[in-house]
Amino acid sequence: MIHLRRLNGTEVVVNAELIESVESTPDTVINLATGNRYLVRDTVDEVVAKVVDYRKKVYAEKRAVNPLEFYEKK
Repeated sequence: MIHLRRLNGTEVVVNAELIESVESTPDTVINLATGNRYLVRDTVDEVVAKVVDYRKKVYAEKRAVNPLEFYEKK
């Protein structure tokens, strides 16, 4: 989830996994896979940075697992 600011200054929290596209008209438009749209004050670059930070944070704990790491050949 990422925190964004609507045009009127209120905060909205958006599921970053549902973002389908981000458009830069004079205002930034977030289009979600659900069909919802949000007009926000944050720039496209700010939204992208927030999504990247979110994904780094979420996926940081996931590691590649070597299935043979503890395998003992008999």
